[in-house]
Amino acid sequence: MQPRAAPLRLFVCLLMAVAWLAGGGAEAASPSVGESDRQAIRSVIQNQIQAFQKDDGDLAFSFASPMIHGLFGTPENFMAMVRGGYRPVYRPRDVQFRDIVDYQGQLTQRVLVIGPDGKPVMALYMMEQQPDGSWRINGCVLTETDDTSA
Repeated sequence: MQPRAAPLRLFVCLLMAVAWLAGGGAEAASPSVGESDRQAIRSVIQNQIQAFQKDDGDLAFSFASPMIHGLFGTPENFMAMVRGGYRPVYRPRDVQFRDIVDYQGQLTQRVLVIGPDGKPVMALYMMEQQPDGSWRINGCVLTETDDTSA
């Protein structure tokens, strides 16, 4: 087993706990976000998903926040976690952007993802604005959903 496997599993378990809390109505009304920020957030997520599809770990990791960089250390560790616990965003059949919500104090983009198995999941992308104004992904939680509407 790789030396970073235990921390990776712990991180995935923490994200699952957050997903459980998400089912309890933890989302607030859509925060006020300008159109340019909405577009930037969407672009970061789309670009990361495209990097996953090309197995470009360096590029995919570049869209992660400093906290995520600190947790995983290398693109290889990050990609191992994604391949192991995030198949729907690693190899999606379809991606549909929904609203942006305030989730536990973090700006969160909701994205409906149809995974490689054909099952829909709601991906909650917690976003963090950087000092230079750019956006980075500060975590992603996958929650079950029956929503497949376009």
